[in-house]
Amino acid sequence: MKNKILYIFVVLLLFTSCSDSNTKNISSIDNTKKQITIFCVNDVHGKIENFSKIKYIVDQEKEQSNVILVSAGDLFSGNPVVDNHPQKGYPIIDLMNKIGFDVAVFGNHEFDYGTDFLKDRMEQSEFKWVCANVDTDTSELPEPNEYVSIIKDNIKLTFLGLVETNGKKNATIPSTHPWRVENLSFYRPENVVSLYSNIKKEENSDLYICLSHLGDDGNNNILGDNQLASKFPYFDLIIGGHSHAKVNRTVNGIPIFQSGSYLNYLGKIELSVINKKIENIQFELIDLNKYNQSDSDMKSIIETYNNQSYLSDVIGYSNKYHQKNQVGCFYTDALRSQLQVDICFQNTGGIRSSLNEGDITKKEVYEISPFNNGTVIYEMSVLEIKNFLKESGSGFYYSGVTLNQQDKNIIIKDLQGQALADQTILKVGLNDYIPAVHDDYFPENRDRQNQTDTETIISYLMSLNNEIDYPACDRYFRMQ
Repeated sequence: MKNKILYIFVVLLLFTSCSDSNTKNISSIDNTKKQITIFCVNDVHGKIENFSKIKYIVDQEKEQSNVILVSAGDLFSGNPVVDNHPQKGYPIIDLMNKIGFDVAVFGNHEFDYGTDFLKDRMEQSEFKWVCANVDTDTSELPEPNEYVSIIKDNIKLTFLGLVETNGKKNATIPSTHPWRVENLSFYRPENVVSLYSNIKKEENSDLYICLSHLGDDGNNNILGDNQLASKFPYFDLIIGGHSHAKVNRTVNGIPIFQSGSYLNYLGKIELSVINKKIENIQFELIDLNKYNQSDSDMKSIIETYNNQSYLSDVIGYSNKYHQKNQVGCFYTDALRSQLQVDICFQNTGGIRSSLNEGDITKKEVYEISPFNNGTVIYEMSVLEIKNFLKESGSGFYYSGVTLNQQDKNIIIKDLQGQALADQTILKVGLNDYIPAVHDDYFPENRDRQNQTDTETIISYLMSLNNEIDYPACDRYFRMQ
């Protein structure tokens, strides 16, 4: 990106000082009606089952019109078949290559496996990766394109990529494990996007599209797609992700679309363009779970990926259906017991799935906690724990104590109901994502464990308690 900033500066100088002939050439009128269909997905999170249906839909459409396929980020993290493959994430890349995807923007969860795995997945991709607000710096990760232009028949579309950078207080990183992006530099999207305001003219494109992983709506401090359209109206269209929403709206004259999550839907955008402007646009959300046709060859490939016998191992039993908050209680109890600590915390975003009644398989546990976070133990005073809960601004499931807020104070009691003095030292066990994000509140000395949080939960079920029953659970705390 640093080279791009210098390049854009030079181009702007040349553009403003030169020739009416260049301007005349760029702005020449072309009244030809051009049509194209863009298929879009976002927040797939490793769900691969419906890719066979997408292949069938896309192949049918290609017989009738020009087609471009795009991903608006978060391809990884959420399906053990993908996340625990020997080449982490490869099944997604393989299927996207076979379908014929053209471009993908980095989502925050693209970094969950670390840069080494992402480097391999990028090199295996037969489509382009875009992201304008990252520099790969000293890492081995290839520098992505800030933008890419794709020509299909007689129409040229340029895609600029942006990823959110709200992953850590007082830092500029995506919402991923901070230790896995230490060799990368990220920039606030609102400080970058204006550098690309003239790309449509420079590329002489029919349409300029932002492929965004910013989220649907932000605020005064966070740029979402709505704010992007309002404050930086350079784009003809915004295709978004990150908020797992179904979006079909126009802001400041710019259409914004998002296609849900987990590959439940496929977005279909049909465009007519005259003289580099959208004349007509139609958006359809295809419900893939209700769609009956599929590509048989791809379905067979997916079945092969899914046929991982070790994921079907039964390791416990759930006496009832458990919602995510009840799973949070189970998770923290299991981690506390297995790590032999006094107190355990879990961030709510780290519980990604509910738990069905019946046999518990390894796959279900990996779905609950898909990020392969490490586990770590700290010795902390009660006062340090209170400061963490007061100032972090986050909410947590917890185990081993009771937590109550009284005015601006937190009362921490042991399981016998005795209030703990501020100077009391407790062993705190948790996944290492939490102290990596909230490092201001945790000591430098830590005892890193050999197992991930998911492996720890599996060990608990296999060795200590394989029957789960949480009829009610209110062990959640967030400072009000």
